[in-house]
Amino acid sequence: MASSALRTLRRADWRVLAAPLLVVLILMMLVVPLPTFLLDLLFTFNIALSLVILLVTLYLTRPLDFAAFPTAILLTTLLRLSLNVAAARVILLHGQNGTAAAGEVIESFGQFVVGGNYAVGIIIFAILVVINFVVITKGAGRIAEVSARFTLDAMPGKQMAIDADLNAGLIDQEEARRRRSDVAQEADFFGAMDGASKFVRGDAVAAILILFIDLIGGLVIGVFMHSLSLSQAAQNYTLLSIGDALVAQIPSLIISIAAGIVISNVSTGQDVGRQLIAQLFNHQHVLAIAAGMLGFIGLVPGMPHLSFLLASAVLGGILWLRGRRERQAATAAAPPPAAAAEPEDVSWAQIEPVDLLALDVGYRLIALVDRNQGGELLGRIRGVRKKFAQELGFLVSPVHIRDNLELRPGGYRIALKGVEVGAGEVIPDMLMAINPGQAMGMLQGQAATDPAFGLPAVWIAVGQRDQAQSLGYTVVDPSTVIATHLNHLLQTHAAELLGREEVEGLLAHLSTRSPKLVEDLVPKLISPDRLRKVLQNLLTEGVPIRDMRTIAEVLGENAAQVQDADELTARVRQALGSFIVQTLSASQAELSAAVLDGQLEQILLSSLRADPAQAAIEPGLAQRVMERARELMQRMEAQGASPVLLTVAPLRQFLARLLARTAPRLRVLSYAEVPDRKQVKIISTLGA
Repeated sequence: MASSALRTLRRADWRVLAAPLLVVLILMMLVVPLPTFLLDLLFTFNIALSLVILLVTLYLTRPLDFAAFPTAILLTTLLRLSLNVAAARVILLHGQNGTAAAGEVIESFGQFVVGGNYAVGIIIFAILVVINFVVITKGAGRIAEVSARFTLDAMPGKQMAIDADLNAGLIDQEEARRRRSDVAQEADFFGAMDGASKFVRGDAVAAILILFIDLIGGLVIGVFMHSLSLSQAAQNYTLLSIGDALVAQIPSLIISIAAGIVISNVSTGQDVGRQLIAQLFNHQHVLAIAAGMLGFIGLVPGMPHLSFLLASAVLGGILWLRGRRERQAATAAAPPPAAAAEPEDVSWAQIEPVDLLALDVGYRLIALVDRNQGGELLGRIRGVRKKFAQELGFLVSPVHIRDNLELRPGGYRIALKGVEVGAGEVIPDMLMAINPGQAMGMLQGQAATDPAFGLPAVWIAVGQRDQAQSLGYTVVDPSTVIATHLNHLLQTHAAELLGREEVEGLLAHLSTRSPKLVEDLVPKLISPDRLRKVLQNLLTEGVPIRDMRTIAEVLGENAAQVQDADELTARVRQALGSFIVQTLSASQAELSAAVLDGQLEQILLSSLRADPAQAAIEPGLAQRVMERARELMQRMEAQGASPVLLTVAPLRQFLARLLARTAPRLRVLSYAEVPDRKQVKIISTLGA
């Protein structure tokens, strides 16, 4: 059984034993005396471990990449304290034997670092403690406390943003789950860092106390127990105590610096070094002004000329090298001069077809569609097309993306069949904070308007994301702004996007499941063009065509007797009534709706009977009806209900077309479309 357990342990990953072994080692050092050779190795290991942790933090691109850092702070703090205890035991037991009694590492720090001068050693130790305790640890602890508070406050906003992206089809379930996990881990991390900073502060206080305990205890033991002279005892125990304090305080200072770097780092996708170089030396005019000022100071009589002029020359050299590199890059990017060629004759190949969907972007937005530069817009557009197909029931053609120098640098334009249907402008390096109506404060930034829904918004810096989310803003990046605008326009112009090719695709998809139904329907009972007209009518009024089987069955029953596409649409809507009402009332037991005033209904019915072909009413009456309908829509939305107007079947289509412009979100249903099992609650009346 022992051999079996040994084989199991060998097969196991050795890393699972690293933390338990380290904790056991720390506990042993607190109670078991250590030889000086092992003490030297452990002090060296402590310094090496702190340096490794510091270097890891310098190359982090986001704090969660080192999620174990709070635990590492605790373990390294315990390791230093246990080494202090082990060293104190050796110093107090064998300090009478000389400065080498506690090992070479402590002796070297005591003699080399402070030059063997006790006063200098105590002063340097005090300075290190002040730097660590007052400056670095206190600042890092304050940042950790504020970050933890803002992270917790921003969690609801971040969760809402993830849900919004998921509902818009910009991300899938796996990505949403990963982002929610990141949000939870981020809150846990900053909360743990807030507590871990207290370990470092306590370590600095313990180092001071241990130094004085070693000094006073060593002098008492050396003089009264080992009969050393006061000067000899002071020489031995003071040097050993200072060496022990320094050899423990330096790793503590390194860990404190690492904690400060992790906490103060802003996630931009780059490590600290790249951020500093890119942002410090990115502005040429700043380098030029700094070089000029240093050069001027260096020429002033009485100033240290060499230092200031050398610094000015270094900055000037950096500025010259940067300008040279940019000129070389511009030369390499410039296209070679085209060789003179014979003009080609005009042919049909030179006539470019009009794209069904096109997205033109300014030159500053090219990076958003370039995967090599981390652009996410192409993936977002794929998600929009996928969600559109799942919701409305047909696949829209791919979006043709091209750069357009006629646009503003951050502008974009969305065209449908060559006609512009939407446009906007984004700032690539900033985020849009959208006020959904419940924001609890104002943000500093550039005022803007959400291009999709017209909501007030502000362009903010990346570092303001958490603040904006904690105030109730919905924060999105430029790619999401464009993708959301595109999704809104696709929903609005769904009927125009449904062409012959899309109808053929729908029929081909339906034939894989119901081949006989498609064979009997098209073209025997209904032509593809008349079918497309019926489907476009449905999409115009916001009815998805996902249930193609039901649509095909209804058309198969009625297409031979009814030729009018509008009448066929009405019969299809009745068959889809349960689905239409479900989308408007969700899980509610009742359908809240408005109805027509009885007098107005009679007037409209009389008008339709008098001239069914024209279906026109008096212009003044039509204007009043449209205005009242807009007020009704806004009032029902304010009450939290879906704007629904119920009317008799002969008036449904006429009213839907009449009110489409002034009340686009008001859904007009006929009584025949409401299933019998659905309760209707009349909450308002539309009259002229």
